[in-house]
Amino acid sequence: MTVQQKPNEAPRAGIIIACMNQKGGVGKTTSAVNLCGEFARSNLRVLLIDCDAQGNAATSLGVSKQNLVNTTYEVIMGTQPITAAIIPTNRPNFDLIAASERLSGVQVELVDIERREFRLAEAIAPIRSQYDVIMLDCPPALGFVSVNALAAANTVCIPLQCEFLALEGLAQLKNIIDRVHQSLNPKLSILGVVMTMYDGRTNLAQQVVDEVRRFFPVHICNTPIPRSVRASEAPSYGQMLYEYDPEGRATSAYQRVAEDLIVRMNVKG
Repeated sequence: MTVQQKPNEAPRAGIIIACMNQKGGVGKTTSAVNLCGEFARSNLRVLLIDCDAQGNAATSLGVSKQNLVNTTYEVIMGTQPITAAIIPTNRPNFDLIAASERLSGVQVELVDIERREFRLAEAIAPIRSQYDVIMLDCPPALGFVSVNALAAANTVCIPLQCEFLALEGLAQLKNIIDRVHQSLNPKLSILGVVMTMYDGRTNLAQQVVDEVRRFFPVHICNTPIPRSVRASEAPSYGQMLYEYDPEGRATSAYQRVAEDLIVRMNVKG
């Protein structure tokens, strides 16, 4: 199932965002899911493609992973057209392509295939005009699938945990983005750095934010996402934050970050 265009509506080439951080546990899937939810609530047509073999995006949206026949694996392998893998999230303007553990094997299976770095980009091309935003929820590793995502994307959203060691990982990720920009995708840029798990009671959290702002003054999103028990609980109920905790601080923060990113992307619903 795909989002249908309104009568007489001109197709728009969707902006493809890679949501990426090679460090695990930084709130990457939480950010991808909730930012997509906020984009959809702003009347943007959204497709979330789960590129992580753990498949947590589907769980977070209340989509059962049991008996899924067509997933991101089939899309990258080219055994099914991408349209066969698109499923509704039962939320307006919001579709999903789920991932399965089969995705972890694609690097080995495609080792001798030409242009293997562009498998995802070529698969997305036929449906790109049906969406305003296509979000790629990337795995916590800088491997084959992540390179495919960066080769397909226009821009990168980086969720970054407010802790000191995250800064080392950010430098490494920036280097990878620069290399992909130079060798595979000259249109690639950084959309925003989203500070997650922010605890305003600690000096360290603010120091990390200040350090990121010093190196990425244009890219850092001004609203940090506060550490939230509700944000951890929501996926177990298959709900996004605005559904599970509509008045919560983390919910409001994701709303403001989404508004910021929409302005940066220059898209309108």
